[in-house]
Amino acid sequence: MKEISGCGTALITPFTSTYEVDYPSFIALVKRQLDAGINFLVPLGTTGETPCLEENEKYKILEITLEVNGGRVPVVAGVGSNYTKKVIEKIKSYSKLSVDAFLVVVPYYNKPTQQGIYEHFRAISESTDLPIILYNVPGRTGINMTSETTLRLAELNNIKAVKEASGVYSQISEIIKYSPQGFSVLSGNDDETLSLMSTGAKGVISVASNIAPGYVVELTQSLHKRESQRASEIHHKLMPLFKACFVESNPIPTKAALSQMNLIKNVLRLPLVSSSTKTDQLMSEILKELKLL
Repeated sequence: MKEISGCGTALITPFTSTYEVDYPSFIALVKRQLDAGINFLVPLGTTGETPCLEENEKYKILEITLEVNGGRVPVVAGVGSNYTKKVIEKIKSYSKLSVDAFLVVVPYYNKPTQQGIYEHFRAISESTDLPIILYNVPGRTGINMTSETTLRLAELNNIKAVKEASGVYSQISEIIKYSPQGFSVLSGNDDETLSLMSTGAKGVISVASNIAPGYVVELTQSLHKRESQRASEIHHKLMPLFKACFVESNPIPTKAALSQMNLIKNVLRLPLVSSSTKTDQLMSEILKELKLL
């Protein structure tokens, strides 16, 4: 397995003015990420509006990502669902392509017990030889995967990492401290990258790097090199962007910023709608400050 570390971008899915997937713009976005030195790519995550994508669209997006990437960096495909059987079917389908790992979210809405979460991931792990990255995001799923459950799962052969977006530092710190060799913790929140990588996390799956990939790559590189002063400077410079990316539901603000940069149209599929005027103004100010506009 290629190491999944550093900055990985949770790629957005651009749409045309008629709500079709804008594949030419998506190709350009992937190229932009690679040119910025991104460490890995994460298509088909929540940031990509996957609940509102058809299966044929998802497959094509993954195919395009792999083709444009050409093996340069690892590609982690999002395959999350709240139905275990459906996740296993997706993995079987996507395994026909040369993906490097799968990102699997804790089942949402069902609110399983910790044992249910464990059995969900164990069944998925046993269905494939490819690496699995767990994704804990209780703000979206309605249930938190505890450190105890994560550490139990970390003992399974091909569960290699967790994207932790619980926002509970003590929980994430415990996972970092007690995880077995070969298991990595990735920050699931941009604004926690500095604190988590400073204490042992290996990287971030970033939303903000859709907008400013070079800056976020530099942040993670500085942390890997233990250049704490430089990392702190970049962190503080990017904090307004990190916060702005979530003033409305992700990826609404990110699409607003990319639209202002003339990279995509500011279009989302219902039930998400385009950004408010207030968000547009905020993003404009931040982009100018970062010299991205």
